[in-house]
Amino acid sequence: MYILFFFCNFAPKLSFMAKLLIIDDERGIRNTLKEILADEGHEVDVAENGKQGLEMAQAKTYDLIFSDIKMPEMDGMELLKALKNGENDENGDASLNGEAPIVMISGHGDVETAVQALKMGAYDFLLKPLDLNRILITTKNALESKNLKQETKQLRKRVAAKGMQMVGESPAIMRVREIISKVAPTEARVLITGPNGTGKEVVAHMIHENSARANGPMVEVNCAAIPSELIESELFGHMKGSFTGAVKDRAGKFEQADGGTLFLDEIGDMSLAAQTKVLRALQESEITRVGSDKAIKVNVRVLAATNKDLAAEIAKGNFREDLFHRLNVIPIAVPALNERIEDIPLLVDYFTAKICEEQGIAPKTFDASAIKALQSKQWTGNIRQLRNVVERLIILAGAKITKEDVEMYA
Repeated sequence: MYILFFFCNFAPKLSFMAKLLIIDDERGIRNTLKEILADEGHEVDVAENGKQGLEMAQAKTYDLIFSDIKMPEMDGMELLKALKNGENDENGDASLNGEAPIVMISGHGDVETAVQALKMGAYDFLLKPLDLNRILITTKNALESKNLKQETKQLRKRVAAKGMQMVGESPAIMRVREIISKVAPTEARVLITGPNGTGKEVVAHMIHENSARANGPMVEVNCAAIPSELIESELFGHMKGSFTGAVKDRAGKFEQADGGTLFLDEIGDMSLAAQTKVLRALQESEITRVGSDKAIKVNVRVLAATNKDLAAEIAKGNFREDLFHRLNVIPIAVPALNERIEDIPLLVDYFTAKICEEQGIAPKTFDASAIKALQSKQWTGNIRQLRNVVERLIILAGAKITKEDVEMYA
């Protein structure tokens, strides 16, 4: 049996607790590793072979995984491949441990195996007998690397969100901006209403980006796009085996948004059963996964949006009145484009610059007659429809877009 060499020189410590998984068929090694890392303040689970380790990794989220290479039933290389190949589930979401660094352990100084493991996505490769300081340094670096990747991902999302702008200077849009500036720094819930294509999502992002939660996640759920039988699992998560296809535990959108903002788009299409659970989550700041009886505390600010008249839906029995009042603390009505046609010149300029850059097209201009023609149209699809028309004109018309071009292509 291999043993660990203990050194008394400096061993770095992290300021946070992580969840670790140690997979090794040698009881002495896995128990000693568990004791060392638990002493550092981490929560440590152990598995005695690759098969058991894979099952545990599929059922629970870990921040870092240590795996031996030579093991019965499933060796470390097979395990590594299984975890890395399972980085995306059937919905395109990251798997429980798709981003967890995996450190391979071997009692054989095989350079070829080490290189292969690193190519397959292993974070590091350690040789037995293990060195205490190397273990602690590798643990610290791997966890910091994982956190950096997560922070980078959040930063990219924030940068993308900042690219969403509310363009216009009409009185109607200025009123919306004023309400956003007042409500964003608070924790108040907001119900955003307006026809499809008016920019309700932009309003939600502006509220989040100007709030105290801006550094936290903003998680979006399109309630209309999720089948009614799956909406509860999507929002609240589920436990392995709770229904057909639930092959592992999964955190829902409420848990993913913990510390940040949850945007429930098209909430008027949510089933009554899910509405009841959302109401409970708002009342008690806790959720329960499908198939579990354990309550999980969540710290989430909820923003909701709908294109429906919720008062009419309440009268029809399709929407809970008590949930409406929970959500409608601050109402924001986003105006239709037909109610702010004076903003069309600014919107056209904004979309033209953006589309020309995206498409690699030389800058184009709209003459005054083209703008007037666009202002005279009925915009049933609102801002979304206008953007599509501008893109079509940029692609099909000449360098200077005229009224005739609008009449032909719009």
